Amino acid sequence: MSAAPARARHRHDDAPDTAADFERLAAASDGPEREVLVEELVAAWLPMAHRLAGRYRNRGENLDDLKQVAAMGLVKAVERYDPQRGDAFESFAVPTIVGELRRYFRDCSWDVHVPRRVQELRNKVRATLQELATTERADRSPTVAQIAEAAGMNEEDVLTGMEAMDSFRSLSLDAELTGADDGYSLADTLGRPEARYETVIAREAVKPCLHRLPEREQHILYLRFFRDMTQADIGEELGISQMHVSRLISRSCRTIREEVEAEPQPRRLPAAA
Repeated sequence: MSAAPARARHRHDDAPDTAADFERLAAASDGPEREVLVEELVAAWLPMAHRLAGRYRNRGENLDDLKQVAAMGLVKAVERYDPQRGDAFESFAVPTIVGELRRYFRDCSWDVHVPRRVQELRNKVRATLQELATTERADRSPTVAQIAEAAGMNEEDVLTGMEAMDSFRSLSLDAELTGADDGYSLADTLGRPEARYETVIAREAVKPCLHRLPEREQHILYLRFFRDMTQADIGEELGISQMHVSRLISRSCRTIREEVEAEPQPRRLPAAA
């Protein structure tokens, strides 16, 4: 009995015959001619790369971004393909491009980075939920135990995968709170920096330094910065020149700044008796 004829491999419409071009590429040395050949081969096989990217269009990523990733995988495949090994380019390129797309989903498409194991648990739980949605119990959400049984996982891993499902996309701070009907958003629940805190800290740091100044200099600073008097008015009130007032203010401010910025001295313990 004669053997059945081998079934011909299906070729897609986007799989051009470029065997001769790859032979030329393999024989070409580095230079402009090789670069032109690579560009022509990439352009010829780009429809196939876009078709593979289209398989992932419903996974929350922009299709144009996926096409770019697939094109990068295609370039790698063209550069690495060796026609002497006997395999068709399509057989070599498809795993390379698909691997590049999967790597993109694994490493780049998550808004919140999670370990690879957790990503795999998330994908397994997600696939199981989709399968359970087509069963007779699709009218109600499956329990953790039912998901674990259907997926062949333990319940702890199911819970980890379910938590990771919320990490694929982050929630905008402008998103309205659940149940809120007044436009109250997540951003409204966050605290904001209080500008006056620094003023309070500065005042507390300066206060003991002010008390250590001579009484006359304390009075001059009070008149200048709290009564908003000019140096000329202060000098007239105290019977001294405006230049003298200016020197006293500068010296007092310099002294306070040096004390505030100085490293605190370690407190010495009293010597043992």
